[in-house]
Amino acid sequence: MTEDQQRHARSFGGVADAYDRGRPTYPADAVAWLVGTEPVAVLELGAGTGKLTERLVALGHEVYATEPDEAMLDVLRRHLPDVATSASGAEEIPLPDRSVDVVVAAQCYHWFDAERALPEIARVLKPGGVFAAVWNQRDERIPWVRKLGRIIGTQENLADPLAAVAASSDFGDVETGSFKHWQVVDRRSIQDLVRSRSNVAVMGEHERERTIADLLALYDDYGRGMDGMQLPYVTACYRAVVAERPEPAPTPVLEPTVPITLSGPAAGDDPMTDSAHTLPRVAAGLTGLDDDAGVLLIDFR
Repeated sequence: MTEDQQRHARSFGGVADAYDRGRPTYPADAVAWLVGTEPVAVLELGAGTGKLTERLVALGHEVYATEPDEAMLDVLRRHLPDVATSASGAEEIPLPDRSVDVVVAAQCYHWFDAERALPEIARVLKPGGVFAAVWNQRDERIPWVRKLGRIIGTQENLADPLAAVAASSDFGDVETGSFKHWQVVDRRSIQDLVRSRSNVAVMGEHERERTIADLLALYDDYGRGMDGMQLPYVTACYRAVVAERPEPAPTPVLEPTVPITLSGPAAGDDPMTDSAHTLPRVAAGLTGLDDDAGVLLIDFR
């Protein structure tokens, strides 16, 4: 990622509230296409303020949301306090190997360092798991939307957004889906929408306010006051199944090298004396073991 791209990627924290108010959600049929309708374990990368997260939770999925920007993540946590979260990026995912069914990235994959992120995504996916990505793109076939694009800048070049995934040995073929929906905007929310764009957020104050003035002139020409108007989107969806990988080698169980002798009290000892301190101690608080594992861990300290 270039220095300029990094500057744009870091700009969202300063406009987190505008992003939350102004950005559109995702259509339900697109979300179902991305992750399925049966509840599964989902890791959402770059979750932002939780626009997609809210949809995933509503479908009953178990969601773990990551977002590198703390200001964006704070908004998500306010809306969805029961969702597990962490301030982390796609290049270093704080989850175990083969722990989730789906990894999804909404409106953010183009910010990833694909060379580092794709192996991490493949690592945390279960066999047969899916990596999915989605973008809401304005439908600029509509004349007023095309004029809006001229004022606020065209969207990211998404001609082949998952080229690195298609070329990666970590994933199979990339499938695509497309869904239409509309966002109702009014004179206030369309300003939040534009202020939340990275290319506007990094502008100087004078240039940004001039852009907003041009936006409002367009809205007043086409809009319907406080009744608002509908902004059309095409939601572009992508998914790829993780490649088959060898099963990890089982962790060997080490045999104890210290003999265990359980005997009665030595000659002359008082049999009524508490001798618990002389016995091996069983490790407590274990997690991740099946109930029938039949393994007893003993601390020989």
